[in-house]
Amino acid sequence: MNNVKKIKLRDFEIGGDKLTILAGPCAIESQEILNEVAAGLKEITQRLDINFVFKSSFDKANRSSIDSYRGPGIERGLEMLLNVKNEFDLPIVTDVHTAEEAKLAGEVADILQIPAFLCRQTDLLIAAAKTGKIVNIKKGQFLAPQQMKSLIRKVEESGNSNITLTERGTTFGYNNLVSDFRAIPIMQEFGYPIIFDATHSVQLPGGNGDTTGGDRRFVSVLAKSAMAAGANGLFFEVHPNPDEALCDGPNMIALKDAEELFLVCKQIFEIVKK
Repeated sequence: MNNVKKIKLRDFEIGGDKLTILAGPCAIESQEILNEVAAGLKEITQRLDINFVFKSSFDKANRSSIDSYRGPGIERGLEMLLNVKNEFDLPIVTDVHTAEEAKLAGEVADILQIPAFLCRQTDLLIAAAKTGKIVNIKKGQFLAPQQMKSLIRKVEESGNSNITLTERGTTFGYNNLVSDFRAIPIMQEFGYPIIFDATHSVQLPGGNGDTTGGDRRFVSVLAKSAMAAGANGLFFEVHPNPDEALCDGPNMIALKDAEELFLVCKQIFEIVKK
């Protein structure tokens, strides 16, 4: 944990002495929900002295059903994220799925996130790298942690060493994911900060037939375990009313529950740092 590179973002460092949290609604539903979550999480993280990056997606391209809600699309979605960035003075992270999206999103987002299912897409990684923005590569559910080294090289050899990696569980089929916390120190050996995605890790992919299920009861357990394993940051999807969310509701945490969980995670993070 002490050997990872510190990635500069505005006035803080990912991988430094303070916990970093990436959090926000899964998919953009409305400007009102974005603003409510951004305001709430900014207040919480400022009070707890935690680095905060606001997250939401303009398009959730990997859905279980063709009928599933995906978001407002890139043009309107980036406009809404820019509103959050300007109004609340927050850095932004969002998913990109194509080289073209990476170029456009790079004009707004501070971190471009490579979805787990797309993490091996060379053209996407190169395009994200060439924006100069931080590239957060989510480990594919189908990859061993050791395999992330070749993905790092694709970004580095494209001229960008502002990289973070995100662990989000491994699938062995049967609508489930398993979190192996050895992945955190293994991937830290590559020299970059490791973020643990505590909400996607409780997904049950396709568990509801034509939609993805999840079990948010275990978000807290996994987040605290990741802190104990030495993760540099955490990723949470947060919504005012998860059970009414249009996307990934079963695994999102409620905004009202965020502060208590963030506080415990910070306390574990600081114990491990010492």
